[in-house]
Amino acid sequence: MVQLARDRKNFIDEITQESFERIISIRNTTPSLIDELELTRYKETLRFKTNPWKIDPEDEIVFWDRVKQKLVEADNTDDGMAEKISEEILKEIIQRYANEISGNFKKSHYKLARRIANFGFARMLNAAKLKSWRAFFKHEYSLQDKIQLVGEVEHLRKLAKIGTIIMVPTHFSNLDSITLGWAINELGLPPFIYGAGLNLFNINIFSYFMNSLGAYKVDRRKKNLIYLETLRTYSKQAIQRGCHSLFFPGGTRSRSGKIENRLKLGLLGTAIEAQRANYLVSPSEGRNNKIFVFPVVINYNFVLEAPSLIHDYLESSGQERYYVENDEFSTSSKILSFLIKFFTKGSHISMSFGKGMDLFGNYVDSEGRSVDVVGNHINTKDYFLYKGEITYDPQREEEYTRMLAENLVKEYHRINQILPSHLAPFVAFQILRKRYEKIDLFSFLRLPLEEIEIDYQEYKKVFDLIRNKVIELYNAGDVDIAPALTSDLDKVIKEGVENVGMYHAKRPLIINKAGNISSQDLNTLYYYQNRMEGYELEKYI
Repeated sequence: MVQLARDRKNFIDEITQESFERIISIRNTTPSLIDELELTRYKETLRFKTNPWKIDPEDEIVFWDRVKQKLVEADNTDDGMAEKISEEILKEIIQRYANEISGNFKKSHYKLARRIANFGFARMLNAAKLKSWRAFFKHEYSLQDKIQLVGEVEHLRKLAKIGTIIMVPTHFSNLDSITLGWAINELGLPPFIYGAGLNLFNINIFSYFMNSLGAYKVDRRKKNLIYLETLRTYSKQAIQRGCHSLFFPGGTRSRSGKIENRLKLGLLGTAIEAQRANYLVSPSEGRNNKIFVFPVVINYNFVLEAPSLIHDYLESSGQERYYVENDEFSTSSKILSFLIKFFTKGSHISMSFGKGMDLFGNYVDSEGRSVDVVGNHINTKDYFLYKGEITYDPQREEEYTRMLAENLVKEYHRINQILPSHLAPFVAFQILRKRYEKIDLFSFLRLPLEEIEIDYQEYKKVFDLIRNKVIELYNAGDVDIAPALTSDLDKVIKEGVENVGMYHAKRPLIINKAGNISSQDLNTLYYYQNRMEGYELEKYI
């Protein structure tokens, strides 16, 4: 990370040149390149007119107007000059994108940001736990009491000294990035580069910490080929240089509340490209040239943004659209307010780390050697060989990327730690859904709230049944469970109902005055029950 920051200018030049060559190979005639440039200019003009952000450069209009003028010039000249002008425009756009994407890591800022985050969060925790703001300066409690790191953490520490780590977490909240930054530091790992949504840099607190902790910027509004290829090249080059990397393969926060079951393949593919490039430089598989993937599942009792996320999901009906990214985290004061509420409410976060894998979905042992399902060692260099030589085969590498994505989805579900606050909304929603199974989902979600009541004894009986099924899955190694899930049944239900959605104005799950289970917001209840999708537990209700 330090070396990359020192060599930032040369790094950006390399990204620009490699991205340029890739795009030229895709748009290999002058007319097709000009068409791509025209499409990019149109999309970018539409973006900053319809969906501007504070972080956007001040010269956006001026820059893209200049691009338009140069494209007009290219249209009105001979073929040789048109090729030269279009290639100059392409390089200029790539360099602009590369400078925007590239992080601005500084070692001194990184150390300061770590201290500030650890001190500030821990002091808030003490104030909340001891119920006095005088306790802000006490040291009785630490963040380890609030954020629990479980799973293959020792395996991660060891492999970080052997090769390059790609950490691929689930993504539920804008809080994920800061939480992961703290976890990386807590585990004693070196800094990671990581892709953070450009929208987060609109917020002063996030902007400082993101820049200090090694973030590179990802603008999800930009869907054009030039930007996506520049982003891919940035990721690939950084990994190839040995930077530990973190990115969210789901692409954005889960709008539905489900664990990601379809991953974006672009950045995953860059890791495979980097692995092939490493083997070309150093053909023997060994230390310092192998890349390891670690899945991480972040487990919250509640997600601050849940109501707006599920609204987006239901409104879009699964179709791609621009999402409003600022929502509840639109200002620094709102983030501070959330953090205070989070610590005051007594909720906790757990982060589940899966076992390290190679880029083809095979587990790796403590020495970083890949093993197949029967325990035989695999040399992953062989995946890139054709007639004894390391070759580039895009179709083959696309298939490898799909294989890796499928294995990550399976691993997410396996290491997911089920909390009482996950199971409680699932049981309630499924009981109600079976009660009204003849109507479609959208009609169900519009039911009058007075229709939403479940007798407590009925709920308790079903909860007990589903909890036992979850424990069976746990014993089979198909999921993880929080220790609290095995407590006294009434206590588990009470904890689950109280913790889920505790921050929301309308609670997704409540115990009403009659002592029965009810909801103040079916949409948000649907969001939280979705966390349990993929285990086929609904068939037992």
